[in-house]
Amino acid sequence: MINKMKIRWTAALSFASLYANPGASGFVPSMSRTNAFRRTLVLPSAAAEEDYGIGMDQAAMMESDMLVAVDRNDVLIDGAVVSKRKAHEFNDEQPRGIAHRAFSIFLFNEKGELLLTRRADSKITFPGVWTNTCCSHPLYAMEPNEVDEVPAAYPNFPGIKHAAIRKLKHELGIDPKYVPHEDFQFLSRFHYWAADTVTYGDEAPWGEHEVDYVLFIQCKNEQPVVHVNEDEISEFKYVTIDELKHMMKEPELKWSPWFCGIMERGCFDWWADLEGALEGKHCTSEVTYFGPPKEHMARFNIPAHDENVGVLVNE
Repeated sequence: MINKMKIRWTAALSFASLYANPGASGFVPSMSRTNAFRRTLVLPSAAAEEDYGIGMDQAAMMESDMLVAVDRNDVLIDGAVVSKRKAHEFNDEQPRGIAHRAFSIFLFNEKGELLLTRRADSKITFPGVWTNTCCSHPLYAMEPNEVDEVPAAYPNFPGIKHAAIRKLKHELGIDPKYVPHEDFQFLSRFHYWAADTVTYGDEAPWGEHEVDYVLFIQCKNEQPVVHVNEDEISEFKYVTIDELKHMMKEPELKWSPWFCGIMERGCFDWWADLEGALEGKHCTSEVTYFGPPKEHMARFNIPAHDENVGVLVNE
């Protein structure tokens, strides 16, 4: 199982040591693979997707989930395996965490309504916010393999789709028979970051920094049966475009910054042309960057930081 993964470091370097002193400008350079990941990985046998998360809570998965570190172009960082906890830690020495691969699933029913979810209040990062159907990460050491090689895997990205099926089962209890691998359509990737200041305040210890894959899927023949994992999801509902736009104007509701950013950058249009979107009409190889709204910037997120902060690089 993935939670038994052991990592043997051959260089005693902390992630904190990868950041230079910001100095007067406050600029923090990107991290280098050469210094950060000079190590030997001892990987277990791959874990089957149906076994994922059994007997584990949020804190345990923070330690056991091994994420896919990528550069700004979504290229794998050689030899880099980063725990979910480390990737999401925000502080003075790591002001935007560590950039990693993620996905956002948009599941539609036969009527074209979107399955919207509210993250559980027990979630460590961004608890209690409304967002798209499912948001998570591909992992190392999973079976089937979830780690795609970019750019070769474009536009099919089989690994990301395997991860999507795993997490729909884990979070919403959706049987894989409702979401066949071949029915997922990749649309675009967004590179974004955001500190969870809405939950934790100006010194937020957690945040997101992701290259996020947008995946559409429509269940035309039979609406999937949902059995919510209460440690992941607190509410769910199907909504139309107009209903979602109305909800997003309600001041008492909180929303994930990645969902808002994606919707503002084309997703409403893709949804309006759902048939075309599912046929690949809006598919693009570009990785689009966006920063957070002001309410998701912590004290240590300063204007002098550029898009490279928190991004590992191959050398």
